[in-house]
Amino acid sequence: MGAAYDQRPTAQNGADVADPRPDHILARDLAVDAGKVLLGIRADFPADGDPKALKDAGDQGSHDFLMAALATARPDDAVLSEEGADNPIRLRSDRVWIVDPLDGTREFSERPRDDWAVHVALWERGELVAGAVALPARDQVFSTDAPPVIPPATEGPIRLAVSRSRPPAWLPALVEALHAELVPMGSAGVKAVSVLDGATDAYVHAGGQYEWDSAAPVAVAAASGLHTSRVDGGALLYNQPNVLLPDLVVCRPELAEQILAAVGRLGLS
Repeated sequence: MGAAYDQRPTAQNGADVADPRPDHILARDLAVDAGKVLLGIRADFPADGDPKALKDAGDQGSHDFLMAALATARPDDAVLSEEGADNPIRLRSDRVWIVDPLDGTREFSERPRDDWAVHVALWERGELVAGAVALPARDQVFSTDAPPVIPPATEGPIRLAVSRSRPPAWLPALVEALHAELVPMGSAGVKAVSVLDGATDAYVHAGGQYEWDSAAPVAVAAASGLHTSRVDGGALLYNQPNVLLPDLVVCRPELAEQILAAVGRLGLS
């Protein structure tokens, strides 16, 4: 992705915005505050309550908070949310917030699991320019406001972040090709930022995702200097008419060539 991580607190028409916080700060604060909403919903939910009802309450509560907050802070910007109707006006907008109010609903509903996230990203004129991934149950946030430093490389096999509940059928072949080891975890956002917190070296996904699943993690990863791409090495494009963005690679930059070559040999691209 591009490196234009702009701090300007201006709307697409050049006018002053209602909220003077720069986009990086706003993305971070909204992700953190939505996380607090989710923690409150989780804490207040009955211990013997229906997990699906908890998932629904989390999805809707965080979505409602983010939509109201963005309408106040950036009234001229469009929004694409997993939980909202897709308004085609975003395709004519210069600035679009791409949000996943609750990434990892299953993990959110399985108390006390902490591997779920909130994603807030800003797309502007073809590029992701700001983003934040909050891990509320861990009291962590990764953002383009202060991009994390890539951890030092470790000895031993490549560590791959993988879904704990739905590992893809092609995964054993990739593990064999890379002589890798697997690190199971929850949401897509948690997997992506696991490369930044040193838990893994790479996250490879080729099983179907949408723009809101990866926009914020990719914005933060790219700002930190990680490699981000499609599994064929092509660019990850956002604010497209079709919001399906089925695959991605997020990895340490020195591993990109090796991982993309292995993925190519397996025909995942």
